[in-house]
Amino acid sequence: MDKKKTEIFRGKLLKEKTRLEDEYKKIHDENYEAAVAQQEVGGDDNYEDHMADGASNIFDRERDLSLEQNAKDLLDQVEAALTRLDSGKYGPCGNCGKPIDEARLRAIPYTDLCIDCKAEEEKRW
Repeated sequence: MDKKKTEIFRGKLLKEKTRLEDEYKKIHDENYEAAVAQQEVGGDDNYEDHMADGASNIFDRERDLSLEQNAKDLLDQVEAALTRLDSGKYGPCGNCGKPIDEARLRAIPYTDLCIDCKAEEEKRW
């Protein structure tokens, strides 16, 4: 990959990193505030709530924690892509070694798998 394209992908990755850091911080702070608020009203021992309210609260909490973890996972992938870029290992598939199509890298600049290897990975799920 030439230097110009490398810098274009670096810019995309840095922009995505900033976006994900902001998203992660916002979700993390909201989850922390919700946990503190829950503790202030009596934790999970508040039997005055209807059972459905409790289930809804648990669902909301699990969803929020899942969103937080997803943002963290994506941030880790972006940071790994930046490391690959800095070490000159950005572009080839991490599985088969073939070049990842440039259109795929433009769409998902942090990917480390070509489309064929990603399709195979998803079949296993």
